[in-house]
Amino acid sequence: MNIGAMIRIIHMLWLCPLLAWGAPATLNFSGPLIQGGLVQGRTVPGSQVEVEGRRVRLSDEGIFLVGLGRDAPAETQVRVRLPDGRIEEKQLSVAKRQYDIQRIDNLPPSKVTPNPEQLERIERENRLIRAARQIDSPRTDFLTGFIWPAQGRISGVYGSQRILNGEPRQPHYGVDIAAPVGARVVAPADGVVSFVHEDMFYTGATLVLDHGHGLSSSFLHLHRILVREGQRVRRGDPIAEVGASGRVTGAHLDWRINLFDERLDPQLLVGPMPKAEALKSRAPGLEVGG
Repeated sequence: MNIGAMIRIIHMLWLCPLLAWGAPATLNFSGPLIQGGLVQGRTVPGSQVEVEGRRVRLSDEGIFLVGLGRDAPAETQVRVRLPDGRIEEKQLSVAKRQYDIQRIDNLPPSKVTPNPEQLERIERENRLIRAARQIDSPRTDFLTGFIWPAQGRISGVYGSQRILNGEPRQPHYGVDIAAPVGARVVAPADGVVSFVHEDMFYTGATLVLDHGHGLSSSFLHLHRILVREGQRVRRGDPIAEVGASGRVTGAHLDWRINLFDERLDPQLLVGPMPKAEALKSRAPGLEVGG
């Protein structure tokens, strides 16, 4: 099954919860049970929820999030202590995925094997963006649903094993959208700007939106950032322009989704790229994100 067909099937699953919200059960789930998926849980307000032994935030309406990473195990345990003291547990069965291998050559050697000074800079910048992704706000902006932040040809997909200048490197954790420099980037869902950096070593001009409960969107390799830290944005608001900053071989947007440190697949939130828009981008070459 190709990636497009898989995404269409999984996108439909969002419309068919595992258990309907109105059912009498006290622990319900909705979303794709597959590596890279974001699952919404719902239980009795006032409960305490743990995912794999880690306490997670529960909204006033009883909503919580479960992130299934790229290499999530076959089962994920959710444990709920209800307000009356009863315990409910659920083992979520997680489908395994096969990932592409992406080979990218002719990158500047310093971008593949940084020197000690560059490594120090990279670690400093990584600490900054990790801190932004640890924000655990009570807002539930993610409930607005997600749209594509940019439109164009998909030139890189989540989970791909990267071979850079012949050397194996980390997998790609986002989706790359090839578009011209200056093309509009919009907020994929409601949120608050939690991080702005004009020039990071790998990712260039970088922006992070906090959607609440530890869920964030990151936008990499930007040309221009149109918002400031602390600014509230609505789904569809312009927030940046596509660029070619950082480690790239062509202009594109690298869009990533994190639930704290868990890296998730953005395509599972939005479904296929609209065909009419996908055909507009004919940018040559193979783009690479940080």
